Amino acid sequence: MRSNQRLSIYSKRKAFSLMELMIVIFILGLVAYMGFSGVELDKQKPKALTPMNLKKNIVQSSLFSKHATLLCVNKCKQCYLRKDISSSFEPYENNIDLGEIKAYTLDASDSLVRIEYQRYKDKKICLVMDFYANGSSTQIILEDEEHSYFLPALFGTPKQFDSPEDAKEYWFGKTQLVSNSGEFY
Repeated sequence: MRSNQRLSIYSKRKAFSLMELMIVIFILGLVAYMGFSGVELDKQKPKALTPMNLKKNIVQSSLFSKHATLLCVNKCKQCYLRKDISSSFEPYENNIDLGEIKAYTLDASDSLVRIEYQRYKDKKICLVMDFYANGSSTQIILEDEEHSYFLPALFGTPKQFDSPEDAKEYWFGKTQLVSNSGEFY
């Protein structure tokens, strides 16, 4: 009869108590917290700034609002970004891979002119670009040790060339195309 009593005691209990379930959940939560603390899931850091992704990275930056200015110093190894014209420059915290960039623009006679910037915090400025909420930016030609790049103001994507002169020809061609098109206005 004793074995029947034991059997009846065990057969009456068919589920876990609430307290047992809470303890199991607490232990699993603690293990998960310790195992995943410090792990960032699905958070991708922006790629290093290069002439080809400069505009995209700045516009998608958490520092970008409606009008941002990028300012790079120390042979373009250190950059600062300001959210708008009235705010101060904050260090750009993501990676920078601009090399020793030289910046060019076209003057009134469509000649290629190297831009000579002033100084910021007693360091020579190598690049200054403005970015706007409508997707436009400073139109510029950049040159590093290997290539030249045309960065359009609004239309199109950056293009890579062998020389600043090739980029200038492309810029000039784009300007002529837009000015001859009645669709622009």
